[in-house]
Amino acid sequence: MIVVDIDGTLLSSPNSAISERNFRALREAEAAGIEIVIATGRRQAYAVPLIEPARLKPETVFITSNGTVTRTLAGQRIDRFLLPVETARALCPALRPFGTTVFTFDHDGPGELVLESVQALEGRVSMWVEANRPWIREVRPLERAFDGGEAPVQSMVCGPVEDMRRAEEWLVESELAGSIELHRTEYPSRDLTILDILPPGCSKGSALARLAKQRGLAREDVMAIGDNWNDLEMLEFAGRPVVVVNGAPDLVELARRRKWEIAPASDADGVAQIIEKMLASRGAGAASEPVVNATSVTVYSSNRE
Repeated sequence: MIVVDIDGTLLSSPNSAISERNFRALREAEAAGIEIVIATGRRQAYAVPLIEPARLKPETVFITSNGTVTRTLAGQRIDRFLLPVETARALCPALRPFGTTVFTFDHDGPGELVLESVQALEGRVSMWVEANRPWIREVRPLERAFDGGEAPVQSMVCGPVEDMRRAEEWLVESELAGSIELHRTEYPSRDLTILDILPPGCSKGSALARLAKQRGLAREDVMAIGDNWNDLEMLEFAGRPVVVVNGAPDLVELARRRKWEIAPASDADGVAQIIEKMLASRGAGAASEPVVNATSVTVYSSNRE
């Protein structure tokens, strides 16, 4: 199994497209009997259009929202975890001093993303706002987003790196700490951090561990490729962790200390180079019989709250 992050790993910059070389490498690995899994902080509707040109199998698994939702490319839900309404509501006043908070709900269409002010967010992540505008609904005050009782899968606040580190430190020390999981994605060159607040125990790594167990795969059978701190748990789970050299600098340094593999930069098709090297080393120049059954999906949990 090869598990690949999107932003900063398959995708070199937010307004670019994934290269044909990366797509070809994914297809060749799939043809060689290796299951491809996409693991991203994006929600599925925001991730699938980027991956569809690869023409992967409909059964390809997507771990989305940093591990809270797992579905196939075709949309079949495998797993989902929800942030309880009372926790989500309590986060609204707690996060307000740190920036604009966005909640993600697991349904398609307007209201999948809820926030208080689009204008306040545009200055920080304008491209994200424009790409997601059809799904955004403004609610003031944000606490009213939960009046109907629907629980979100994810909360997010973004801002300058130091501000978000302070927000993370505050949350870790707060009474909410036992009710949430925190994952940050840092872009120091843009002075931007996205701080995701998830249900307890949720991460790309925990979702990957469940999927590998369901597939009957040991950690040694899994390669994970990422670039940022929200990839850490899946990198730690994988028997072959790979970090692209353009990743978060302190994560790259951690990877070097742990003697993890360092891939070429995402804008040099680092994912493709690693997969091509791996296929060549195992003599997989041509398609062989699948070593795992990647055509069947077992739904092992439909909804956990």
